[in-house]
Amino acid sequence: MARTKNSEIEIAGVKLKPGERRQLHLDLARLYDHTRLDLDIEVIHGRQAGPTLLVCAAIHGDELNGVEICRQLLKHKSLNRIKGTLIVVPVVNIFGFIHRTRYLPDRRDLNRCFPGTEKGSLGGRIAHLFRTGVLNHCTHAIDLHTGAIHRSNLPQIRTNLSNESAAKMANAFGAPLVIDSKLRDGSLRQCADEAGIPLILYEAGEALRFDENAIKGGLRGIISVMRELEMLPALKRKKTLAPASANSSSWVRAESDGVFRSLVQLGERVSRNQIMGVVASPFGREEVEITSPYAGIIIGQNNIPLVNEGDALYHLARFDASTRAIERVEQITEEIDAVPLPEDQSIGLS
Repeated sequence: MARTKNSEIEIAGVKLKPGERRQLHLDLARLYDHTRLDLDIEVIHGRQAGPTLLVCAAIHGDELNGVEICRQLLKHKSLNRIKGTLIVVPVVNIFGFIHRTRYLPDRRDLNRCFPGTEKGSLGGRIAHLFRTGVLNHCTHAIDLHTGAIHRSNLPQIRTNLSNESAAKMANAFGAPLVIDSKLRDGSLRQCADEAGIPLILYEAGEALRFDENAIKGGLRGIISVMRELEMLPALKRKKTLAPASANSSSWVRAESDGVFRSLVQLGERVSRNQIMGVVASPFGREEVEITSPYAGIIIGQNNIPLVNEGDALYHLARFDASTRAIERVEQITEEIDAVPLPEDQSIGLS
């Protein structure tokens, strides 16, 4: 990227000059007692021109890994050399974050409220504010998520692989898996796609829990994407492994009510018709086996033993060659595990 001086940018009514770093606040809402709730935004505006990357977390308020990834990202020393602009929003759904819940006070899912409206529901108003006040300033975006409560997700990227820019970001991120995922109505990903902003979604871990490897992999991935976008200097080392790419994925559900016991683990390869778990009556000998409908890799798993008929138990990804895919998943996971995460945030990347 040519050495072109960056231009002034205005976000949340504040003008930032090239080389300036500021914490900004958008007036989001009020609690019942009129305590003010702000959308906190950290902006690092490089001296040289380049992309404007949004990194956001906790659109679902109980998904905490992304909040910690943002915190560690903002401490990363390499950001002193950034080209372009980095916009970080550690907590989008402040209501859910305060109450340790996925949803807004009216039980709406904020990630189904985009693009939003000025005069609609609370979710619609927050989505509108985030879109107009933050997203519309960006050229690229990374949205950080975890599994839902009592569900764990193997680290993975979900995106629209038909979008060439998003596909490049997904491969550069370096998560073990990339899933070509359909756009969901009302999601931030759909909103960004319609605005021509390539967005990748990082899923890893479980709600209301920190997962150190998921956090480490997320931080590593964001820095790698910034290098791919030439916002940070490229590394002089061999190219990292390309992630395994899934053709499709689906949930395997409980066929009866009872106590669920899993016989396989997250990230494990299963063959067609393999028994993955058992749902049994707590008062008798009746057992129902949970079998795999096809060969694949378990990328999501229910962690609570008490289930009802229809509950999602395993999220299974399908691959052209699942043996090669699991080898790739294991190699990348081991590579992430082997990288130390010292206090100075160097993580072997800069």
